[in-house]
Amino acid sequence: MARAARTGNAPHGAGRPNLLCGRAPIPAHDQEEVVYATAGRLTERFHSVCERRGIPFDIITSVRPYDDTTLFCPAGMQQFKSRFRDPAYRGTVANIQSCLRLSDLDEIGDGSHLLHFDMMGLFSFREMSVKDAVDFWFEVLEGVGLAPDTVTIHPDRLDDWRALYEGRAVAIAPDPDCFWSDGEQGGYCTEFYIRGVEIGNIVNTGGDCIDVGFGLDRLALMLGEPPPDATTTLAEGIRRIIQSGYRPGPKQQGYVLRRLLRQLVRQGGALDDPLFAEEQQRQAKLMRRFRTLWPKHRDKPKAWWLDTHGIDLDDALESAPDPDGPAPPD
Repeated sequence: MARAARTGNAPHGAGRPNLLCGRAPIPAHDQEEVVYATAGRLTERFHSVCERRGIPFDIITSVRPYDDTTLFCPAGMQQFKSRFRDPAYRGTVANIQSCLRLSDLDEIGDGSHLLHFDMMGLFSFREMSVKDAVDFWFEVLEGVGLAPDTVTIHPDRLDDWRALYEGRAVAIAPDPDCFWSDGEQGGYCTEFYIRGVEIGNIVNTGGDCIDVGFGLDRLALMLGEPPPDATTTLAEGIRRIIQSGYRPGPKQQGYVLRRLLRQLVRQGGALDDPLFAEEQQRQAKLMRRFRTLWPKHRDKPKAWWLDTHGIDLDDALESAPDPDGPAPPD
């Protein structure tokens, strides 16, 4: 099962690379067109390669999880866990799966971390070889003018897998981290890099299956799409959660959505959705209440503020530089 090309995680390697790599900045009014055109180009290329090879292809825009181990879908392989485990199952499928990872919330907007992202996945259960998967992804990438400049391979597979890249202009490096496991199943992997940023990987799960994850968003950045800022990234993640059928609430996905909406309000962001407008009004009401209560109850613990008045004390103090000042008018 692929580690989803670390597409929601820090890129493998030091530093925070400039994914535009010297490209001229794109005017703001053209950025939205670039985003859709680039994503569409990548999607069409991926789909066409699958079609030529007779591989079923699907696009899944919901971030709902396929089991109860996560609140949201973190990777395209999640729905196929049982197929990896079933030694009798054979077949190959591909998809673009909307994913959401909360672990990167504090780092979104740095050009390589995204709250929501689309994963281009290829999953073969006892049909394709690692060589087949390598050739497949080079065909996809070269069709849009991309190719990795470096690939990594676990040292235990370096001698055998080096030949997979024979004839290709790519540097090969050993990496002991090129292994994936969930404690029950796993496999060695080979990872693709462009200018020090991991764009995808191929995992030989169980030694007889293929699980590939390439980040559509990272590939788009490599093609010149401007990296989104933190507020834009946050708004897009919220939009996907809402479109997946969730609403703000006190538990699980609803709680996450409420916190993200609150964060977007605090950042001064915008979202054309009534749920965002409701959260703006809710936060304004809570801040008025906080300013009224604070002078008399500044000694109360955080739990009292949250349980009694629904006020996150840390957020309130950060949002109110002068909590002793007068409450704003209605």
